[in-house]
Amino acid sequence: MGLIKNNKLKKDLKLIDVIALSTGAMFSSGFFLLPGIAAQHAGPAVFLSYLLAAILILPAMFSMSELASATPKAGGGYFFIDRSLGPLFGTLGGLGNYLALVMKTSFALVGIGAYAALFFEVPIKLTAITFAIVFMILNIVGVKKASGMQKTFFFVLVGILVFFIAEGMREIFFSENTGEYIKNYSPFLPNGFEGLFSTAALVFVSYLGLTKIASMSEEIYKPERNIPLGMILSLVITTVIYVLGIFIMVGVIPAEQLWEDLAPASTASEKVFSLISPTMGTLLIVIAAVMAFASTGNAGLMTASRYPLAMARDKILPEAFGTIGKFKTPVVSVIVTSGILILVILTVSESGIAKLASSFQLLIFILINASVIVMRKSKIEAYDPGYHSPLYPWMQIFGILTSFFLIIYLGWGPGLFTMGISALAFGWYWYYGRKHTRREGAIYHWFALLGHKEHKALENELLYILKEKGLRDGDPFGEMVVQSRITDIGNKRVSFKSLVTEVTKKFAQDIGSSDKGLLKKEFLSVTGIDPALVIPRVSILYGKIDNIENPMLHVVLSERGVKKPVIKGEISSEDNIRVFFFLLCRSDQPKLQLRLLSRLMDIVEREMFVETITAIKNQREIKEYLLHNDRYITLHLEKVTKQAELINKSLREIRLPNDVLVAMVQRKDHIFTPRADTVLRENDIVTIIGEPKGIKTLFNKYLHTRSS
Repeated sequence: MGLIKNNKLKKDLKLIDVIALSTGAMFSSGFFLLPGIAAQHAGPAVFLSYLLAAILILPAMFSMSELASATPKAGGGYFFIDRSLGPLFGTLGGLGNYLALVMKTSFALVGIGAYAALFFEVPIKLTAITFAIVFMILNIVGVKKASGMQKTFFFVLVGILVFFIAEGMREIFFSENTGEYIKNYSPFLPNGFEGLFSTAALVFVSYLGLTKIASMSEEIYKPERNIPLGMILSLVITTVIYVLGIFIMVGVIPAEQLWEDLAPASTASEKVFSLISPTMGTLLIVIAAVMAFASTGNAGLMTASRYPLAMARDKILPEAFGTIGKFKTPVVSVIVTSGILILVILTVSESGIAKLASSFQLLIFILINASVIVMRKSKIEAYDPGYHSPLYPWMQIFGILTSFFLIIYLGWGPGLFTMGISALAFGWYWYYGRKHTRREGAIYHWFALLGHKEHKALENELLYILKEKGLRDGDPFGEMVVQSRITDIGNKRVSFKSLVTEVTKKFAQDIGSSDKGLLKKEFLSVTGIDPALVIPRVSILYGKIDNIENPMLHVVLSERGVKKPVIKGEISSEDNIRVFFFLLCRSDQPKLQLRLLSRLMDIVEREMFVETITAIKNQREIKEYLLHNDRYITLHLEKVTKQAELINKSLREIRLPNDVLVAMVQRKDHIFTPRADTVLRENDIVTIIGEPKGIKTLFNKYLHTRSS
């Protein structure tokens, strides 16, 4: 954990960035080069092979979405496989994903030069290298700038292709040549369903970019929502354009000509455009192709560079690959990846490498689907995905089986390539990785259920990831703090046992329970995640009980400190605790309890936390300190301020933003939770909590001062 300083990445990517990056990583050869080759095997039904391939990638997409929403960390597939199946398979997943993505990205950059050469006299490889350098610079100076260019590529590309599809459908169904075009769809399945399925394996490569966005998950804002939603929307957009676009190519290009055509989209454009000239239409398609290849190249470099970063953090690769530059990007990893891209561009010419890369990617999908099963079966409390894969575990089993079949359809060459990369990965781990890492995956927790060992450090890591993710929408942290008890025992000498007994008694009074013994046992029990909660002079005790509606919190402050027994292994000692948090949740809400715990951990890690909170003597100010972030605001109702308009009005009369609520009011020394008919008075101190947008609106209205 102390490997790399300042190694956090900025969360700059929103939903549209996820869609643009994921879609951009798919469009290139699948639309602009591959359809003619694929049509040789499937015939006119080739567009159905694309639809079938989209269906077959669904298990990997759903599994990747669940894992990314639970552990949004750089490295995507590598990180997920490593934390579930262990570092040996993690090395395999990381190296394989990285090399396959680098190779595909290299050919995408070559594709830029190839399509540009149709209209302009430019050297293909020099053009590809130039774009590689441009993308390298963009990715070094900031992911936001790189993703900004990606969005431009995305909108221009989709706009042109939608225009192409609209014109193509009009030409096929509503032109004087409709009858001739319809003949091109017969015979529909010349090679039967075997040809359809084998072609689906061939064009499967067209969708492999879909899951690559997971490697950027650490940089995605609200990953639990934006990763699965972005992937789903991206797959829908891509599938619709693939199926309809290739349906048009089959219709307007005779079969024999289509089979030999390496630029079928350009050929089709000469026949489908009527609102503009065929020459202008072809130019648009060439521009779209260049945009597509550039989009894949940029997205490929961006996502590929996160694999060495993640592996360096885990000490599987030298720590230099984890260096974060002043622009908060993995500068060394980006430069090295760009260098490998250029080397491949200069030395590799076999287009079949994409097929070989697909074979290995299918193996990665098998491991990803298996990872979801392992993570769920391990029953790790801190595994808390915001998105759950549907139809578990049948979806994952289906994905594993279909990936095996697709590898078989790809032939011996790709299989041997996969074995070679696997041997390289295992060799690297054996001679380097295992000497620098002491970590095991969630599969050890599965073994623990069968009576074998488990790896406790993984639970701590997942808990820290929970803390980085923050609370989920709807989590009642603010309400819990507002309703919490605050007890300051000052300089009194109190034993730990008597303190727990007193707190337990007050909880029992609040919830109307007579079973104080059960509550006390809950607070004194030790769980597997306790080591992650150790903060000097602070203790967080937590328990579960059935008969409460909402989580409850009791905070105890001590000037003198309370001696709390601590047992670590065979060593017994005492810690002098000045701040206690007692958290109580319902028994059926273990994940919510962990998220609330992670939020408390985030708070107590503030600088000078103990000194600050114990110096506050006002309960309202203590609660505000615990709530302090961009989700709360305090208004002091005085006549000489802008807040004066709220005086003598009930909360029902006051128009507040929809996403905020008045949490508590301090009136002199009395602190209470207001109702809708509560009338605010002069000198009331009002605490409002809510979403950042609403809080900012209130700040600008009541507190922000402008110079005249």
